[in-house]
Amino acid sequence: MTTTYAVLSEGLEKRFGDVRALRGLDLAVAEGTVCGVLGPNGAGKTTAVRVLTTLTAPDAGTALVAGIDVTRDPAAVRRMIGVTGQFASVDSELTGRENLRLFARLLRLRGAAGRARADELLERFELTDAADRVARTYSGGMRRRLDLAASLLTRPRVLFLDEPTSGLDPHSRNQIWDAARELAARGTTILLTTQYLEEADQLADDIVLIDQGRAAHRGTPAELKARIGSYAEVVLAEEPTEAAMETALIAAAGVLDRLTGAEPVLDRERRTAGAVATDPALTLPRIVRELDAAGVPVVDASLRPPTLDEVFLRLTDRTTGRAADRVGAGAPRRHDKEHTA
Repeated sequence: MTTTYAVLSEGLEKRFGDVRALRGLDLAVAEGTVCGVLGPNGAGKTTAVRVLTTLTAPDAGTALVAGIDVTRDPAAVRRMIGVTGQFASVDSELTGRENLRLFARLLRLRGAAGRARADELLERFELTDAADRVARTYSGGMRRRLDLAASLLTRPRVLFLDEPTSGLDPHSRNQIWDAARELAARGTTILLTTQYLEEADQLADDIVLIDQGRAAHRGTPAELKARIGSYAEVVLAEEPTEAAMETALIAAAGVLDRLTGAEPVLDRERRTAGAVATDPALTLPRIVRELDAAGVPVVDASLRPPTLDEVFLRLTDRTTGRAADRVGAGAPRRHDKEHTA
Protein backbone atom coordinates (compact mmCIF):
# COMPACT_ATOMS: atom_id res chain seq x y z
CA MET A 1 0.00 0.00 0.00
CA THR A 2 1.44 3.36 -1.05
CA THR A 3 1.60 6.05 1.62
CA THR A 4 0.40 9.50 0.61
CA TYR A 5 2.20 12.31 2.41
CA ALA A 6 0.46 15.55 3.33
CA VAL A 7 3.81 17.13 4.25
CA LEU A 8 7.06 16.06 2.65
CA SER A 9 10.37 17.91 2.86
CA GLU A 10 13.87 16.95 1.82
CA GLY A 11 17.08 18.74 2.72
CA LEU A 12 15.51 22.01 3.89
CA GLU A 13 18.11 24.66 4.64
CA LYS A 14 17.55 28.11 6.12
CA ARG A 15 20.05 30.71 7.25
CA PHE A 16 19.59 33.94 9.15
CA GLY A 17 22.90 35.68 8.67
CA ASP A 18 25.53 33.40 10.18
CA VAL A 19 22.93 31.30 11.97
CA ARG A 20 21.88 28.03 10.33
CA ALA A 21 18.33 27.47 11.55
CA LEU A 22 17.65 24.43 9.32
CA ARG A 23 20.45 22.09 8.27
CA GLY A 24 18.97 19.59 5.85
CA LEU A 25 15.62 18.92 7.51
CA ASP A 26 13.68 15.90 6.23
CA LEU A 27 10.03 15.41 7.21
CA ALA A 28 7.35 13.00 6.03
CA VAL A 29 3.85 13.30 7.48
CA ALA A 30 1.29 10.81 6.20
CA GLU A 31 -2.18 12.05 5.33
CA GLY A 32 -4.70 11.92 8.15
CA THR A 33 -2.11 11.60 10.92
CA VAL A 34 -0.83 13.82 13.73
CA CYS A 35 2.93 14.41 13.65
CA GLY A 36 4.49 15.88 16.78
CA VAL A 37 7.65 17.91 16.17
CA LEU A 38 9.71 18.27 19.34
CA GLY A 39 12.96 19.98 20.08
CA PRO A 40 14.68 22.39 22.45
CA ASN A 41 14.43 26.14 22.02
CA GLY A 42 16.27 27.20 18.88
CA ALA A 43 16.21 23.72 17.32
CA GLY A 44 14.42 25.01 14.21
CA LYS A 45 10.80 23.96 14.88
CA THR A 46 9.16 27.31 14.20
CA THR A 47 11.46 28.04 11.26
CA ALA A 48 10.35 24.74 9.73
CA VAL A 49 6.69 25.71 10.19
CA ARG A 50 7.32 29.11 8.60
CA VAL A 51 8.88 27.45 5.55
CA LEU A 52 6.10 24.87 5.23
CA THR A 53 3.40 27.53 5.54
CA THR A 54 5.09 29.76 2.90
CA LEU A 55 5.95 32.54 5.36
CA THR A 56 9.68 32.04 4.80
CA ALA A 57 11.42 30.78 1.67
CA PRO A 58 14.03 28.04 2.17
CA ASP A 59 17.59 28.59 1.01
CA ALA A 60 17.84 25.01 -0.25
CA GLY A 61 15.85 21.80 -0.34
CA THR A 62 12.27 21.05 -1.35
CA ALA A 63 8.96 20.94 0.50
CA LEU A 64 5.54 19.74 -0.62
CA VAL A 65 2.36 20.45 1.34
CA ALA A 66 -0.80 18.71 0.11
CA GLY A 67 1.28 17.73 -2.91
CA ILE A 68 2.10 21.37 -3.82
CA ASP A 69 5.60 22.85 -3.85
CA VAL A 70 5.76 25.64 -1.26
CA THR A 71 8.14 27.77 -3.34
CA ARG A 72 6.60 27.26 -6.78
CA ASP A 73 2.96 27.83 -5.85
CA PRO A 74 2.70 29.33 -2.35
CA ALA A 75 -0.79 30.73 -2.99
CA ALA A 76 -2.13 27.25 -3.72
CA VAL A 77 -0.48 25.92 -0.54
CA ARG A 78 -2.12 28.63 1.54
CA ARG A 79 -5.53 27.60 0.23
CA MET A 80 -4.93 24.09 1.57
CA ILE A 81 -3.70 24.86 5.06
CA GLY A 82 -4.66 26.36 8.41
CA VAL A 83 -2.18 27.80 10.89
CA THR A 84 -2.42 28.48 14.60
CA GLY A 85 0.73 30.07 15.99
CA GLN A 86 2.21 30.52 19.43
CA PHE A 87 0.24 33.73 19.98
CA ALA A 88 -3.43 34.29 19.16
CA SER A 89 -3.78 36.53 16.10
CA VAL A 90 -7.30 37.77 16.80
CA ASP A 91 -8.25 41.46 16.91
CA SER A 92 -8.78 42.39 20.55
CA GLU A 93 -11.22 45.19 19.73
CA LEU A 94 -13.58 42.99 17.70
CA THR A 95 -16.03 40.50 19.13
CA GLY A 96 -15.46 36.79 18.65
CA ARG A 97 -18.15 36.68 16.00
CA GLU A 98 -16.74 39.74 14.20
CA ASN A 99 -13.27 38.20 14.21
CA LEU A 100 -14.44 35.03 12.53
CA ARG A 101 -16.57 36.86 9.98
CA LEU A 102 -13.62 39.13 9.16
CA PHE A 103 -11.35 36.13 8.62
CA ALA A 104 -14.07 34.48 6.53
CA ARG A 105 -14.19 37.52 4.22
CA LEU A 106 -10.39 37.59 3.94
CA LEU A 107 -10.52 33.91 2.98
CA ARG A 108 -13.18 34.68 0.35
CA LEU A 109 -15.88 32.88 2.29
CA ARG A 110 -18.48 35.60 1.99
CA GLY A 111 -22.16 36.21 2.65
CA ALA A 112 -24.42 33.66 4.29
CA ALA A 113 -21.87 30.86 3.89
CA GLY A 114 -19.23 32.81 5.86
CA ARG A 115 -21.66 33.79 8.61
CA ALA A 116 -22.93 30.23 8.95
CA ARG A 117 -19.41 28.81 9.14
CA ALA A 118 -18.43 31.39 11.78
CA ASP A 119 -21.46 30.52 13.91
CA GLU A 120 -20.75 26.79 13.50
CA LEU A 121 -17.20 27.21 14.77
CA LEU A 122 -18.24 29.42 17.67
CA GLU A 123 -20.51 26.62 18.83
CA ARG A 124 -17.94 23.92 18.17
CA PHE A 125 -15.36 25.67 20.34
CA GLU A 126 -17.84 26.56 23.10
CA LEU A 127 -17.65 30.29 22.41
CA THR A 128 -21.30 30.98 21.56
CA ASP A 129 -22.08 32.62 24.92
CA ALA A 130 -19.10 34.96 24.49
CA ALA A 131 -19.51 35.48 20.73
CA ASP A 132 -20.62 39.12 21.04
CA ARG A 133 -18.04 40.16 23.63
CA VAL A 134 -14.87 41.91 22.46
CA ALA A 135 -11.92 39.54 22.37
CA ARG A 136 -9.85 41.56 24.86
CA THR A 137 -12.25 40.34 27.56
CA TYR A 138 -11.49 36.70 26.69
CA SER A 139 -9.23 34.49 28.77
CA GLY A 140 -6.05 33.15 27.19
CA GLY A 141 -7.70 29.81 26.53
CA MET A 142 -10.72 31.43 24.88
CA ARG A 143 -8.50 33.56 22.64
CA ARG A 144 -6.53 30.50 21.61
CA ARG A 145 -9.74 28.58 20.82
CA LEU A 146 -10.96 31.54 18.76
CA ASP A 147 -7.64 31.58 16.90
CA LEU A 148 -7.96 27.85 16.21
CA ALA A 149 -11.52 28.36 14.99
CA ALA A 150 -10.28 31.02 12.54
CA SER A 151 -7.71 28.61 11.12
CA LEU A 152 -10.49 26.09 10.38
CA LEU A 153 -12.88 28.38 8.49
CA THR A 154 -11.97 26.88 5.11
CA ARG A 155 -11.72 23.25 6.35
CA PRO A 156 -7.98 22.93 5.63
CA ARG A 157 -6.46 19.64 4.55
CA VAL A 158 -3.36 20.31 6.67
CA LEU A 159 -3.35 22.16 9.98
CA PHE A 160 -0.15 23.54 11.52
CA LEU A 161 -0.30 23.99 15.28
CA ASP A 162 2.82 25.83 16.44
CA GLU A 163 2.96 25.46 20.24
CA PRO A 164 -0.81 26.01 20.44
CA THR A 165 -1.11 25.55 24.21
CA SER A 166 1.91 27.55 25.31
CA GLY A 167 1.07 29.42 28.51
CA LEU A 168 -2.41 27.94 28.91
CA ASP A 169 -3.81 26.48 32.11
CA PRO A 170 -4.52 22.70 32.18
CA HIS A 171 -8.26 23.12 31.52
CA SER A 172 -7.70 25.29 28.44
CA ARG A 173 -4.96 22.95 27.25
CA ASN A 174 -7.32 19.97 27.47
CA GLN A 175 -9.90 21.86 25.40
CA ILE A 176 -7.34 22.42 22.65
CA TRP A 177 -6.33 18.76 22.85
CA ASP A 178 -9.95 17.65 22.48
CA ALA A 179 -10.34 19.87 19.41
CA ALA A 180 -7.17 18.46 17.85
CA ARG A 181 -8.32 14.89 18.46
CA GLU A 182 -11.67 15.62 16.83
CA LEU A 183 -10.00 17.15 13.78
CA ALA A 184 -7.63 14.21 13.42
CA ALA A 185 -10.53 11.76 13.71
CA ARG A 186 -12.20 13.57 10.79
CA GLY A 187 -9.13 13.14 8.59
CA THR A 188 -7.29 16.45 8.99
CA THR A 189 -3.52 16.09 8.89
CA ILE A 190 -1.91 17.94 11.81
CA LEU A 191 1.69 18.99 12.27
CA LEU A 192 2.13 19.94 15.91
CA THR A 193 5.18 21.64 17.35
CA THR A 194 5.31 21.67 21.10
CA GLN A 195 7.59 21.84 24.12
CA TYR A 196 5.06 19.91 26.21
CA LEU A 197 6.13 16.31 25.79
CA GLU A 198 2.92 15.08 27.40
CA GLU A 199 1.05 16.91 24.64
CA ALA A 200 2.89 15.00 21.93
CA ASP A 201 2.41 11.75 23.83
CA GLN A 202 -1.34 12.41 24.03
CA LEU A 203 -1.91 13.52 20.44
CA ALA A 204 0.79 12.34 18.05
CA ASP A 205 0.79 9.25 15.87
CA ASP A 206 4.43 9.89 15.03
CA ILE A 207 7.09 12.08 16.59
CA VAL A 208 10.13 13.79 15.09
CA LEU A 209 12.83 15.06 17.43
CA ILE A 210 14.57 18.05 15.84
CA ASP A 211 17.96 19.06 17.13
CA GLN A 212 20.17 21.76 15.60
CA GLY A 213 18.02 22.05 12.49
CA ARG A 214 17.90 18.35 11.61
CA ALA A 215 15.52 15.47 12.25
CA ALA A 216 17.61 13.62 14.82
CA HIS A 217 15.13 10.86 15.74
CA ARG A 218 11.68 9.77 14.63
CA GLY A 219 9.12 7.09 15.43
CA THR A 220 5.88 6.50 17.26
CA PRO A 221 5.82 7.42 20.97
CA ALA A 222 6.02 3.71 21.81
CA GLU A 223 8.97 3.14 19.46
CA LEU A 224 10.93 6.06 20.89
CA LYS A 225 10.29 4.87 24.43
CA ALA A 226 11.33 1.33 23.57
CA ARG A 227 14.54 2.62 22.05
CA ILE A 228 15.94 3.74 25.37
CA GLY A 229 14.70 0.93 27.64
CA SER A 230 12.97 1.14 31.02
CA TYR A 231 13.43 3.93 33.53
CA ALA A 232 14.43 3.25 37.12
CA GLU A 233 13.53 5.96 39.61
CA VAL A 234 13.74 6.13 43.38
CA VAL A 235 12.24 8.67 45.78
CA LEU A 236 14.31 9.28 48.89
CA ALA A 237 13.12 9.98 52.40
CA GLU A 238 13.60 13.54 53.55
CA GLU A 239 16.83 14.07 55.48
CA PRO A 240 17.21 16.54 58.38
CA THR A 241 19.88 18.62 56.64
CA GLU A 242 20.64 19.67 53.09
CA ALA A 243 24.07 18.06 53.28
CA ALA A 244 22.59 14.72 54.38
CA MET A 245 20.07 14.90 51.55
CA GLU A 246 22.83 15.53 49.03
CA THR A 247 24.82 12.59 50.37
CA ALA A 248 21.81 10.28 50.07
CA LEU A 249 21.12 11.42 46.51
CA ILE A 250 24.72 10.85 45.47
CA ALA A 251 24.64 7.38 47.06
CA ALA A 252 21.42 6.52 45.21
CA ALA A 253 22.97 7.76 41.97
CA GLY A 254 25.97 5.52 42.54
CA VAL A 255 23.75 2.46 42.93
CA LEU A 256 21.77 3.27 39.81
CA ASP A 257 24.93 3.98 37.85
CA ARG A 258 26.32 0.57 38.79
CA LEU A 259 23.10 -1.32 38.06
CA THR A 260 22.14 0.40 34.80
CA GLY A 261 25.40 1.61 33.32
CA ALA A 262 23.65 4.89 32.50
CA GLU A 263 24.33 8.36 33.86
CA PRO A 264 21.75 9.05 36.59
CA VAL A 265 19.63 12.21 36.77
CA LEU A 266 19.02 13.85 40.13
CA ASP A 267 16.00 16.00 40.89
CA ARG A 268 16.68 17.72 44.17
CA GLU A 269 13.25 19.34 44.42
CA ARG A 270 11.52 15.97 44.18
CA ARG A 271 14.27 14.06 46.04
CA THR A 272 14.58 11.58 43.18
CA ALA A 273 17.34 9.76 41.35
CA GLY A 274 16.64 8.08 38.05
CA ALA A 275 18.45 6.33 35.22
CA VAL A 276 17.68 4.52 31.97
CA ALA A 277 17.85 0.75 32.40
CA THR A 278 18.59 -1.10 29.16
CA ASP A 279 19.19 -4.50 30.79
CA PRO A 280 15.87 -6.43 30.59
CA ALA A 281 17.07 -8.71 33.40
CA LEU A 282 17.19 -5.86 35.91
CA THR A 283 14.32 -6.12 38.41
CA LEU A 284 12.81 -3.71 40.90
CA PRO A 285 13.51 -6.00 43.90
CA ARG A 286 17.21 -6.04 43.02
CA ILE A 287 17.28 -2.25 42.83
CA VAL A 288 15.61 -1.96 46.24
CA ARG A 289 18.00 -4.53 47.79
CA GLU A 290 21.07 -2.70 46.48
CA LEU A 291 19.80 0.65 47.73
CA ASP A 292 19.09 -0.86 51.15
CA ALA A 293 22.58 -2.38 51.26
CA ALA A 294 24.03 1.04 50.49
CA GLY A 295 22.02 2.60 53.33
CA VAL A 296 19.94 4.81 51.05
CA PRO A 297 16.63 5.81 52.74
CA VAL A 298 14.01 5.12 50.02
CA VAL A 299 10.26 5.77 50.33
CA ASP A 300 9.31 4.70 46.79
CA ALA A 301 10.88 3.01 43.78
CA SER A 302 9.73 2.17 40.28
CA LEU A 303 10.92 0.48 37.11
CA ARG A 304 8.66 1.55 34.28
CA PRO A 305 8.52 2.53 30.62
CA PRO A 306 10.10 5.97 30.15
CA THR A 307 8.09 9.13 29.67
CA LEU A 308 8.68 11.24 26.60
CA ASP A 309 10.50 13.71 28.86
CA GLU A 310 13.05 11.00 29.62
CA VAL A 311 13.23 10.00 25.96
CA PHE A 312 13.87 13.63 25.03
CA LEU A 313 16.57 13.97 27.68
CA ARG A 314 18.28 10.80 26.56
CA LEU A 315 18.06 11.21 22.80
CA THR A 316 18.94 14.89 22.61
CA ASP A 317 21.37 14.77 25.55
CA ARG A 318 19.79 17.87 27.11
CA THR A 319 18.03 18.68 30.32
CA THR A 320 14.28 19.24 30.07
CA GLY A 321 14.07 22.46 32.03
CA ARG A 322 13.10 21.05 35.41
CA ALA A 323 15.37 21.27 38.44
CA ALA A 324 17.38 18.18 37.51
CA ASP A 325 21.10 17.53 37.11
CA ARG A 326 23.02 14.82 35.39
CA VAL A 327 25.52 13.40 37.85
CA GLY A 328 29.05 14.31 36.84
CA ALA A 329 27.86 16.26 33.83
CA GLY A 330 29.18 19.60 35.04
CA ALA A 331 28.01 22.65 33.14
CA PRO A 332 25.49 22.10 30.34
CA ARG A 333 27.15 21.60 27.00
CA ARG A 334 26.94 24.57 24.67
CA HIS A 335 25.52 23.88 21.24
CA ASP A 336 25.91 26.02 18.15
CA LYS A 337 23.77 29.14 18.31
CA GLU A 338 20.41 28.58 16.64
CA HIS A 339 17.71 30.89 15.42
CA THR A 340 14.90 31.02 17.98
CA ALA A 341 11.68 31.84 16.18
